Amino acid sequence: MSVRVSAMSVLPPVRRDRVIAQLPQYFRKEAAFHTKEDFNNKVKTACQEQRTGTVGRFKISKVIVVGDLAVGKTCLINRFCKDAFDKNYKATIGVDFEMERFEVLGVPFSLQLWDTAGQERFKCIASTYYRGAQVVIIAFDVNDIASLGHVRQWLEDALKENDPTGVQLFLIGTKKDLSSPAQYSQIEQDALKLAQEIKAEYWAVSSLTGENVKEFFFRVASLAFETNVLAELEKSGSRQIGGVVRINSTSNNLHASSKKKQPNCCAFQDNQGHRQVKSKLQTENKEKDLKDFCGQSRRRDAGVSTS
Repeated sequence: MSVRVSAMSVLPPVRRDRVIAQLPQYFRKEAAFHTKEDFNNKVKTACQEQRTGTVGRFKISKVIVVGDLAVGKTCLINRFCKDAFDKNYKATIGVDFEMERFEVLGVPFSLQLWDTAGQERFKCIASTYYRGAQVVIIAFDVNDIASLGHVRQWLEDALKENDPTGVQLFLIGTKKDLSSPAQYSQIEQDALKLAQEIKAEYWAVSSLTGENVKEFFFRVASLAFETNVLAELEKSGSRQIGGVVRINSTSNNLHASSKKKQPNCCAFQDNQGHRQVKSKLQTENKEKDLKDFCGQSRRRDAGVSTS
């Protein structure tokens, strides 16, 4: 007797501190994707009804983290995934990869976090991993104005491999703990302005202290999940999950429309009878006209013979 083991039973349950039940809020209202306080109603309904995809298939979004050398991309990812901070700096060669699992509104969801090299000599290698990203995180050092000035170039490189309309952008300032309030306030204004121009959501974090790191990645996961589910609901006219099929509103009147196309039985019979009566009357009229014509001809002939 063979036993089929699904992928869901193999993977361990999601960590309790990776469960997202409500939409995490933005960092700055001036530079946020949206300011609503909760998930999209369609997404909430779909998750409540477990109509967000085929059971056993996990939802995954690819996230690439780009930015200048030594802005803290690896430290940012390690702080969230491993809750660790390594003061000994080691430059990333090519790319590194982490997978982080969540449960969003009761549905399993994962982020593929691609940590790319910031060194110019590794750019050609790292750029090959940009393709297929749903989320682009551009990191800069809040203590280094030059790293903020290079953001547009990193964005351009990332979008060369992706559809600009299908990517969510985040601009994140790192090493906030090293900046004085006055210094940070000044660079934040420039960062907010840039975020608005490139249509990115802005955040500032500290990987050393952990400030805003968890909140940031929860926000990334939630918005990526919401976009993923909305795309699925829009993509197909029907959605099947574990034998449950949903018909979209465009197909709700399928039965009604088919009824309209079928002729009513009684009306069909009435039309048939009407056509039969009409045909019979036309035939009788033709026979009557023929008889009258023949009678007139006989009378004319008789008149000619007697004259």
